[in-house]
Amino acid sequence: MIRMLYLSADGKLLADLNLIDLEISLHDPKGVIWVDFEGAPNAEAEPILRDKFHFHPLAIDDALQENHSPKLDDWGSYLYIVMHTILFDPAEGEVKTQELDFFVGSNYLVTHHDAPIEAVDQIWKTCQRDERIMKGGPDHLLYRILDEIASRYMPVVEKLDLAIDELEDDIFIGKNTATLEKLFTLKRAVLYLQRILARQREVLNQLARDPYDQIDAKDRVYFRDVYDHLVRLYDIIESVRDLISGTMDTYLSVINNRMNEIMKTLTVITTLFMPLSFVTGFFGMNFLQPSAPLNIWTGLPAFLVTLAIILFTPLVMFGWMRHRKWM
Repeated sequence: MIRMLYLSADGKLLADLNLIDLEISLHDPKGVIWVDFEGAPNAEAEPILRDKFHFHPLAIDDALQENHSPKLDDWGSYLYIVMHTILFDPAEGEVKTQELDFFVGSNYLVTHHDAPIEAVDQIWKTCQRDERIMKGGPDHLLYRILDEIASRYMPVVEKLDLAIDELEDDIFIGKNTATLEKLFTLKRAVLYLQRILARQREVLNQLARDPYDQIDAKDRVYFRDVYDHLVRLYDIIESVRDLISGTMDTYLSVINNRMNEIMKTLTVITTLFMPLSFVTGFFGMNFLQPSAPLNIWTGLPAFLVTLAIILFTPLVMFGWMRHRKWM
């Protein structure tokens, strides 16, 4: 799908333009046009990017490939910017990103993405309701989209924090099924998010500080504001990463403590039955020939005494261990 918004020099906002209208609007230096390519086939998008906007083939190829890290390229008459939106799946614990490409010129903004992006749709609807956003120029329109993208990072970070809290609860109540796997999945998600945020932070820093012809000097403060948001988000992600590391240490400590309790229980059982093993083993030997009648040892009294010893020895051993505070 290819959609267009055009704010003419006299303040009229037009939508659903065709290619002829696009050609005319591009020659209006005081007008502002926004062209959004949403899931458009490469065969349909490439001729427009090449023949109407005259973008460099390398920049067009980067936009159509959809596999690049956040970056900013200055092509003289326009800027090519790659940013990423973010999605988090709590069920799988994975962070997924979607590439969003920008071409920023003196009187136009071109966006390209393979799937719908809520931030872009939100700004598109806002522009249709209030043309003042486009009156600020392509650079201000770019800022509004980037600010909307940045504002959607915090809910994802909160969901990550909530997922970690749930794992901590599972650890302490004993639900350890696949806990370590979930922890590693969350750690990979946080590291990936941190890497994306670091690069997008650098892009915003360039937009806020470097003198580009397409970015009005008075609008740099807006990009600096988005940059500050990403810096704070990066710091929060650092804390979340440390929290995951602490959770992993807690998990391993809990597992070790439970293993120690199990070994302690098994050791106690072994110790309690050790004297009984000695008694039954010693009196059960039959390789010595008796030199005297042993009828007294095979009668009922001997059986009862032996049975009493077998019953009371573990109780005595248990009491002795409690007295020594071994249990």
